[in-house]
Amino acid sequence: MAELPCTEPPPRCSGRFTISTLLGAEEAVGCEGTQLSGGSLCTRTFGYNTVDVVPAYEHYADSRGVGEAGRGRPSLADLHSILKPDPGHLHVPLPDPQRSNGLPSAEEEAGEPGRASAPEPVRFGWVKGVMIRCMLNIWGVILYLRLPWITAQAGIALTWLIILMSVTVTTITGLSISAISTNGKVKSGGTYFLISRSLGPELGGSIGLIFAFANAVAVAMHTVGFAETVRDLLQEHNSLIVDPTNDIRIIGVLTVTVLLGISLAGMEWEAKAQILFFLVILVSFINYLVGTVIPASAEKQAKGFFSYRADIFAQNFVPNWRGPEGSFFGLFSIFFPSATGILAGANISGDLKDPAVAIPKGTLMAIFWTTVSYLVLSATIGACVLRDASGSLNDSVAVGSPGCEGLGCSYGWNFTDCTQRQSCRYGLSNYYQSMSMVSGFGPLITAGIFGATLSSALACLVSAPKVFQCLCKDQLYPLIGFFGKGYGKNSEPIRGYMLTYVIAVGFILIAELNAIAPIISNFFLCSYALINFSCFHASITNSPGWRPSFRYYSKWAALFGAAISVVIMFLLTWWAALVAVGIVIFLLGYVLYKKPDVNWGSSMQASSYNLALSYSVGLSEVDEHIKNYRQGGLDRSWEGGEQRLPHKAKMGSQPWPRPQPQCLVLTGPPNFRPALVDFVGTFTKNLSLMICGNVLMGPRRQKVPEARQASDGHTRWLLKRKIKAFYTDVLAEDLRSGVQMLLQV
Repeated sequence: MAELPCTEPPPRCSGRFTISTLLGAEEAVGCEGTQLSGGSLCTRTFGYNTVDVVPAYEHYADSRGVGEAGRGRPSLADLHSILKPDPGHLHVPLPDPQRSNGLPSAEEEAGEPGRASAPEPVRFGWVKGVMIRCMLNIWGVILYLRLPWITAQAGIALTWLIILMSVTVTTITGLSISAISTNGKVKSGGTYFLISRSLGPELGGSIGLIFAFANAVAVAMHTVGFAETVRDLLQEHNSLIVDPTNDIRIIGVLTVTVLLGISLAGMEWEAKAQILFFLVILVSFINYLVGTVIPASAEKQAKGFFSYRADIFAQNFVPNWRGPEGSFFGLFSIFFPSATGILAGANISGDLKDPAVAIPKGTLMAIFWTTVSYLVLSATIGACVLRDASGSLNDSVAVGSPGCEGLGCSYGWNFTDCTQRQSCRYGLSNYYQSMSMVSGFGPLITAGIFGATLSSALACLVSAPKVFQCLCKDQLYPLIGFFGKGYGKNSEPIRGYMLTYVIAVGFILIAELNAIAPIISNFFLCSYALINFSCFHASITNSPGWRPSFRYYSKWAALFGAAISVVIMFLLTWWAALVAVGIVIFLLGYVLYKKPDVNWGSSMQASSYNLALSYSVGLSEVDEHIKNYRQGGLDRSWEGGEQRLPHKAKMGSQPWPRPQPQCLVLTGPPNFRPALVDFVGTFTKNLSLMICGNVLMGPRRQKVPEARQASDGHTRWLLKRKIKAFYTDVLAEDLRSGVQMLLQV
């Protein structure tokens, strides 16, 4: 583009494009506080004064939230109107009230005098909003109460394998979620919003429901872990409320009720509580590591703790299966929920300052640090504590005493009797509170258990309603819109909180941690499989809406993550996996069948489009032939709708082709001439091309909007009558020229 002559002094406009040759000096205004200066467009186009105006993102992105007023998109005339002179001023396009549904924009509302500005919602960065939240959700009940027991059962080697397998699945899913979060503008709704807006409502709806339910059940799991710890403390002091099982139910229901109150208080209070829990957990970790190097007292030795010993590490390195859960995948199903907190940050995407940066960075950092903590804990406690110990000080014997069997004998303790009768109360295989026993100060570990379980339960209690609320607002499924209403400046889903509370209480009444954990494992694995497969499907179909900027995403890694998640589901509990898969198929089929009135773009739509495009391009390479285009006078006879071959046809010869005419039917609006449409349909037989053409005559400005509205109605009419045909219209000055256009097209 050549630089236009400049009518201003060189220092003012040197090296810049101006439009002073297009606008007179009297048509220009000053630039102080405006967008125009000296007859030129100031810095409206990235610092250059050009005639063309750079499109604004907010004009073209359908980024409005559910229930928000749509902002009007300017027409081409509006964009060019900035150059039109009007008594010495240049026009800046204003939103069209009709295209904006007659509602004022947010800027207009904020600018009205006397109107109080809306309070700013709480927003979090990647550390506080994602990393800490994910770490707290991962550091849950399994870390303190089941990881030492899993180490005793599977041994250190297989425990590390269980941890690394779980982390592999969650890391791949984390990469997929990071890619989705950098694929476009992110709002509230968490995982459901990310999937549905990027990959379509079919996959998003099924993932949203399953993930919200899994988080609601996770609330129960973490609360039962907390209640179990409180029950053990009551047992030590002989202060049970009713009995061990009912005490877990009573304490669990009371606890989840308190957590519900904290959640209803708002995100700000919930975030402060999470920071407190995080500090408590860090202190408890330090306390545990310090306790492993402190020389063991006689009481701790009686319970199986002897500080770091190579022979203890060697013995605990190999597995020792016990009980009904004593299998690799049985223990994997119990451990896996502890690695499923990776989406805690993504689930509050609407409360993050910059989700596209916070979600990838915070999620992957949380996975790294929690993985290190799991590996360190498994190795250290497996090197310090025996599998079986009586806890009785009377079992102290001299080293090398006859009749003493087991590793404890070399340290002066005879645990042979309880080991043979499998009645030992302490040791990694029997005592769930082994971390508390090993630590330097036991109450700090108890505080850490409280912090980990309560923070994880609180995070799940917040995540499930947020995801479910967005799903309800979109109305993909019937009878759930009631739970979509939000309250307060952050649009808190109070009704969703109450539903999550009811589900959590129902599972708390099971009062058995080892029974709840496998249920969650299957649903989380199912969610992760769907997330990874969705990303893979969007990648291979080259979905127009799939443009993630996250550099570490790989479609093949996503496919591997989806496959391994499905395989593990069936290896854990095959019948539960079948139930989960059946639910997904039902939810997916329902959305495909009902076709809700939403259009966010879908990887399935993109796949259909790309497939049709490939076939259409392929047809251009096929030579014209009578069989591909028309009946062409072939001698045929039809009887009862079935083709009857000519008498000269030989057995085994190629069958005669059905007629494949390509028909342009001048129907006008198809519903005006249904008999003509049906007549042509009798010989196209839904196998050949039929186009219903309509010629519109009149002023273009009037007819084009009418044609757009009518076209959808005519297409729906054809679909309702199950007629396989296209509808097209052309705008012409008269009928003859319009028909000529249709024939040529």
